[in-house]
Amino acid sequence: MSRARILTVAAGVAIGSTLLVAPAHAAPVKAQDRVECTSLSNGQLCISLNTSPSRVQVFYTKKSGGQIKAKLGYRTTNGGTTYGPTKTISVDERAVQTWTMSYRCDVDWKGLIKVEGQGTFETPWATC
Repeated sequence: MSRARILTVAAGVAIGSTLLVAPAHAAPVKAQDRVECTSLSNGQLCISLNTSPSRVQVFYTKKSGGQIKAKLGYRTTNGGTTYGPTKTISVDERAVQTWTMSYRCDVDWKGLIKVEGQGTFETPWATC
């Protein structure tokens, strides 16, 4: 192969490599929702830290057992705990409580369900 041809191939490879790499660097990093869930004996409890719009959601999907009355809420590592109103939840229902706010990322968040006559259950900590 001639020297000119080798340089042409090398230049083509270099340009191709640059084009393949450039879009990854040019694309802005998009924030993702943070979701943590836990399985309970009769359903699943989750907390979601949503980015667009900024909100905290706690939801419980009831998969079995009898009807319950419960409050969905959250706790943060700075000691704050908040609950929504009492909801009646039946099998195959999904209860959701939403707080639309700019949530803090310097604390962690835990989803809660406080079931009348049974106690309080929680998700693992969710972080930003």
